[in-house]
Amino acid sequence: MTLLITQGRFEGIFQLVVVLIIFVVVLILTYYTTKWIAGYQKKQGNGKNFRIIETAKIAANKYLEIVETGKDHYFVIAVGKDEVTFIGELPKEDVILEEESPAQNGFMAKASTSSRFSELLSSFKKRK
Repeated sequence: MTLLITQGRFEGIFQLVVVLIIFVVVLILTYYTTKWIAGYQKKQGNGKNFRIIETAKIAANKYLEIVETGKDHYFVIAVGKDEVTFIGELPKEDVILEEESPAQNGFMAKASTSSRFSELLSSFKKRK
């Protein structure tokens, strides 16, 4: 009787360990699959003639974006849930381009992007 109880206990622990190992393997597979899909979509989204320079959220589902088309044309557009509105063209000298660096991420990157966009928007308003 004691041997039967001990054997059942070890079998239960073994099943628990196997389930935990399977769970960890599924988590690892999910992580790498998500990274692979994100990289694939990023490559698909990178065109040669269009690039979004900056985006600023102005309300729920409403954004202002600076879009580069070609090499020297920059446009400000408003993007809503169901519409895209052309606001105006920016001269190349008014656009501040910065390459993303790994050190610039998180809160500080968002704060600096927001301030740069505000500067560009105010210079655009002055021109009109």
